[in-house]
Amino acid sequence: MTEYPDFLVRADNQRLAYRLVAGEGPTVVWLGGFHSDMTGTKAQVLADHAQATGGAYLRFDYFGHGESDGAFRDGTISRWRQDALAVIDELTEGPLVLVGSSMGGWIACLAAIARPERVKAMVLIAPAPDFTEKLMEPELSEEARAAIAKDGFWVRPSEYDDGGYAITRELLEDGARWSILQGDVPIDVPVRVLQGGADPDVPWTHALELANALRSDDVVFTLIKDGDHRLSRPQDLERLVAAVSEARGLAAPEEGDLVARRLARAARLRNAAGLEATGIVARAAPIDEE
Repeated sequence: MTEYPDFLVRADNQRLAYRLVAGEGPTVVWLGGFHSDMTGTKAQVLADHAQATGGAYLRFDYFGHGESDGAFRDGTISRWRQDALAVIDELTEGPLVLVGSSMGGWIACLAAIARPERVKAMVLIAPAPDFTEKLMEPELSEEARAAIAKDGFWVRPSEYDDGGYAITRELLEDGARWSILQGDVPIDVPVRVLQGGADPDVPWTHALELANALRSDDVVFTLIKDGDHRLSRPQDLERLVAAVSEARGLAAPEEGDLVARRLARAARLRNAAGLEATGIVARAAPIDEE
């Protein structure tokens, strides 16, 4: 299978860069993190897996990210949610497996709530729902708060970007409008959560709060005690591919009698366990904030 790069033009003529692998079964949709892009290690490994196994796979850059149009500082949770829904609605058909990393876990949840008839399973890596309100704003220094109050933004230093990146008043205010950790999260599909115990950006307790809030009973939370935020080591990538393969099996529409369906599902889950047949290995990728 070949991965095709292209652009989706939004209603405001801003282009979203995407790469699509046409394949069989549920489409896996990658939703990246804050200030990240679709060329990161995890997104690339899932592209390799899709091409090796014949599965359908879509990855894209939000407005202001990577190869897409727009300035990052003009982005908001509302805009990035709309981007996710646009690529889902215009570039995919049939059942979906959403794979969200960090902020992408929040966007994945918002998309699943908006498109419950399409989303059939999810894999969340260090999910950061409500991060603007619960993780980012409480950590702002007095200097940062003063800059946001005066100028409407503050440039946050970053080990991933020499120039840092802007945190705007609009981002913080808009993020609060999309809070989901105020009660039950109305998602009823199977969800697999991978979380690093040594994650300095998203505490494992935050990800667990989401797992407990999900309405679905089919939620598996995997704590990788020595794992960091990226979870991009070879052993972490193996867990990711296995989780996505399992989710694809759970999301696939089932036909035939009950016994046949159960046998087919068991076969799919057995096939999901190993990576040797696909020949996938971890490859070097640009440093990013996945």
